[in-house]
Amino acid sequence: MAARPPRFVFFVVFCITIGGLLFGYDTGVISGALVVLKDEWNLSSTQQEFIVGGTTLGAIVGGLFSGFFADRWGRKTITFLSSLVFILGALIMAFSRSYSVLIGGRVVVGLAVGAASMVVPIYIGELAPKEFRGRLVTLNVLAITGGQLIAYLLAWALTDVHNGWRWMFGISAFPAAIQLCCLPWLPESPRVLIRRGKEGQAQTILQRIYGKNVSESIVEDELESMRQSMRTENATRYIDLLRATNLKPLIVACVLQLMQQFSGFNTAMYYSATILKMAGFGSTKSATQFSIAIAATNMIMTIVAITIIDRFGRRKLLLISFVGMIIGLILLGIAFIFIVGLVKITKDSCMEYVKCGACTLDDKCGWSPGSLVCTTKGDSAFGDLTDMCESITSQDKAGTWLALASLIFYVALYAVGLGNVPWLVQSEIFAQGIRSKAGSLATATNWVSNFIISVTFLTMTLHITASGTFWLYAGILLIGLVFVFLVVPETKGLKLEDVQKLFAGNQRPYRRQGAADSANKGVAVGEGEGSCSEEDVDVAKAIVGGMSSSAAAGNSESSSASTGYLANLHKTTMANKTDARRH
Repeated sequence: MAARPPRFVFFVVFCITIGGLLFGYDTGVISGALVVLKDEWNLSSTQQEFIVGGTTLGAIVGGLFSGFFADRWGRKTITFLSSLVFILGALIMAFSRSYSVLIGGRVVVGLAVGAASMVVPIYIGELAPKEFRGRLVTLNVLAITGGQLIAYLLAWALTDVHNGWRWMFGISAFPAAIQLCCLPWLPESPRVLIRRGKEGQAQTILQRIYGKNVSESIVEDELESMRQSMRTENATRYIDLLRATNLKPLIVACVLQLMQQFSGFNTAMYYSATILKMAGFGSTKSATQFSIAIAATNMIMTIVAITIIDRFGRRKLLLISFVGMIIGLILLGIAFIFIVGLVKITKDSCMEYVKCGACTLDDKCGWSPGSLVCTTKGDSAFGDLTDMCESITSQDKAGTWLALASLIFYVALYAVGLGNVPWLVQSEIFAQGIRSKAGSLATATNWVSNFIISVTFLTMTLHITASGTFWLYAGILLIGLVFVFLVVPETKGLKLEDVQKLFAGNQRPYRRQGAADSANKGVAVGEGEGSCSEEDVDVAKAIVGGMSSSAAAGNSESSSASTGYLANLHKTTMANKTDARRH
């Protein structure tokens, strides 16, 4: 097998991951656009929440139905339709003249975002060579975080430009147009072609994917693995998820996805400029500028997570991530005490607000930097009213920089663990027959909880204070930390069949850590049959690593081949040990 995929594969992956780039861009661009729209359209907190939540609402629908239609119409057709919807939504938002039209554009874009979140990793996974599938699929995660970073950079550049927010939304049409231009050269998924009875075309595409030097027998083995996999998938029903062996991993996957959103991370991405503006950064542009650091941190630490996850393990990274995020949120809450104070933004009179941060959170109030008082907007007695807070005291400055530092720390710890591990664990813990069905339910859980968080964040900051909101998220994460410690097993280095065995009976994950680690040293989990040689262990590790990458792509073909190899390796090793004892 070649040391690297053919150029054709890189072209295919590049074109498909434009969908991930658009996913990241359209979810990230609202952070910078919102601080401008709030002032220009005089939006209330509830209106801002629904602008943010509009995309998430559309994504729920798009994610739920795109999987069904992708099986019926094909991955390529859904990618084509999502590109058109991305362009349509971008144009609606860019030319919107009213709040309702803008909301409609956000919902339209959300449909495409949901479709991309479901189809892009599947499409890549089914077109990538199995030896490189894991790494190529993770490029979609990088494309998403890269899209968010680009959105923040453009928002910073266009903040002071007239109608800059329209350009922020409209620019997303250009990558979608590029993807449309690429589509005529993209092949359909071999799985879809086999389902349609076009096995000749599927074989031709697989030959191009694996390269000219690969024998026809390898391609034929791949085709047969696909046929067997699809027969297994077609034999299962949703009711099978209620069986105990399936229900336990389903609960783990859904709770991890729930925690990913209830950690409040997407409020940091959607509202980062708003949060930093509340934190005392002196202008919309400076708040947007520092939010770039948050997006860059997310992207860099995602790369770090990809490089260390197979070495450190899923469970360990999750536990580290939860603890770090809890610390970050506690510090963020403390910072906002310095900036805003522990006050509810529900005062009858603006004069009751002592701090600028609290004053500017109330839509009806404005801050007079000359008089250092809060008063009703339009009060003729004050000609210098603003909704921006300059950090003027040492306490304010300390709170401002503590808020930025704790927010970056929080995002970094999220990206290392909770941002990636739920998706990987979700691909590993389900039996092949229920993987797509269970995965769709877990993904839907993610989007629904995303919507709940995005439409409640600003309202909660008004009623339970900003500090109270961040501490509430920290409390939820504490519950998640206990759940992970007691329930979520370590899957690093285990065969897929052994992963499913972890959910049989009443095994305790925190007591199985050593057993999971021993699998990497050649010891069979739960069996006392000895160990392999160091050379065998190295080979086994390489195969298991490939299994993990393939599982992350939802692929059963390569994992089946790897499992067979490991089984034969184990039998050969034990036979050699027996012969050695006889002699």
